[in-house]
Amino acid sequence: MIVDIPEGKDPIGYVWGEMVPGIGVAASGFSLAVYQHSTLGLREFEAARLRVAQINGCVFCLDWRTERDGTKVEEGFADAVTEWRTTDAFDERTRLAAEYAERYVTDHHNLDDEFWARMKAHYSQTEIVELSMSIGSWLAFGRLNHVLGLDTACVLPGHS
Repeated sequence: MIVDIPEGKDPIGYVWGEMVPGIGVAASGFSLAVYQHSTLGLREFEAARLRVAQINGCVFCLDWRTERDGTKVEEGFADAVTEWRTTDAFDERTRLAAEYAERYVTDHHNLDDEFWARMKAHYSQTEIVELSMSIGSWLAFGRLNHVLGLDTACVLPGHS
């Protein structure tokens, strides 16, 4: 871990809540809002989230599976995300979510008219903005936790 954590302190709570409370608490609120208020379907949400996690290398994010109403994506979904270009496990919205996440994180300067035409054929403008904000959250906070070495200690509230 890059940051020294006082004895007995939870690493995530300390870094996000105590070290920089004016920023960390707000960032935590944004991160939680992505999960609590998403209107996206679980499969496209998880396809985008997992693709960002795969690129970031965040250990916790790779292990996490979002649950909605007692439902999680099926076993092997993360493998399908890795193979988003060729998997037959995805509909077009799910495939586009994984593609958008990958391009947003690695090649955002080349999101061209052809890509946006495909996105707009399957997602509303509101859904595109929501997906963009979600990807931004996962990119920033997953990468922050991995870079600081917090990802092996990360536990989201309500998750054990």
